[in-house]
Amino acid sequence: MSARTSSGPGALTRVFGSQWFVSVLAVIIAFAIGAILIALSGASVLDAYYAMFRGSIVDPNASTFVRQIKPLTDSLFYSIPLIISGLGLALGFRAGLFNIGGKGQIIVGALAAVWVGFAVNLPPVLHTLVALLVAVIAGGLYGGIAGVLKAKTGANEVIVTIMLNSIATLGLGYTLAQKAWQVPGTNQPVTPKVAESAALARLLPAPFKLHVGFLVALVALVAFWWLIERSTLGFQIRAVGANAAAARTAGISVERITAITMVLSGAFLGLAGANEALGTIGYVSRDVAGSIGFDAITVALLGRNKTWGTFGAGLLFGAFKAGGYTMQAKGVPIDMILILQSVIVLLIAAPALVRWLFRLPDVRALAANTRKGNADEHK
Repeated sequence: MSARTSSGPGALTRVFGSQWFVSVLAVIIAFAIGAILIALSGASVLDAYYAMFRGSIVDPNASTFVRQIKPLTDSLFYSIPLIISGLGLALGFRAGLFNIGGKGQIIVGALAAVWVGFAVNLPPVLHTLVALLVAVIAGGLYGGIAGVLKAKTGANEVIVTIMLNSIATLGLGYTLAQKAWQVPGTNQPVTPKVAESAALARLLPAPFKLHVGFLVALVALVAFWWLIERSTLGFQIRAVGANAAAARTAGISVERITAITMVLSGAFLGLAGANEALGTIGYVSRDVAGSIGFDAITVALLGRNKTWGTFGAGLLFGAFKAGGYTMQAKGVPIDMILILQSVIVLLIAAPALVRWLFRLPDVRALAANTRKGNADEHK
């Protein structure tokens, strides 16, 4: 037997070959491709990206300090639903489940929250908490439909959640056509505004838009971290996601974990819907979910389904949205933001492409080869 045992990959190799470094490079490549497209459109790349900076981080050209720092708070404002919904989808991904029904679960959560907000009379704070809780329950139950069908019948969760999106969208249109859900005396397809006692209070005075929903997102972040990293249920979720057959052999009920995970995933997305209904707009309209459900997929993937990764990705995409409006004023179509997001998704989905472009090592492959070499030496 050899006295020397091969060591694993070096520190720099581990850094350059890590998944998070690939994610960083994906963002850089997206900005580089965006710069090429901006230049081809005839606009100034520097002016466009400086406008994005001014709209999302700080505006040095503003006349007052409040106006200078407002872009940063706008980025935080836009990141709230992305962080919460991204956590929900990341939870499903950790169990090997692709929950594409974020839009439907957001709609159901928003409707539940807004109903409590305008139809129920409760004291301040309690009113908000009850509305949030009802939204979480509603979103969880709606997400649980796909989980139960997957567990009991083997139904594909992607197809089921897509259909549930359609049902929720059509149900939203029907609900908003009912007099009981409309502003009295109008036929507009929007609900009444929620009561002040139910609304998510602003953290800062006008003109800032940032509200208590950001604190709710931080609470959701801590809850996600504890659930995945510290709880027995989280261990079982990770085990099922890593290898369902091995988890079943170890005595874990894969069907039970599948159903519970989809319920919890839907609960996070229902909470994101409540944020829109109680804080962002204060009522529900046909486009209450917007593109949040699908943007959250990108957030979760970019964050590698990890707690702080998803948080950082949510902040980044919130900054994209805030800065996109300022870029538009420089003659750059706001669709450029969608292009940046799409390129990031493409590169995150194909990490081998990023490693090939930059000649990065694959740490997992190197570690596996090292273990194999050590095993051979000890034979």
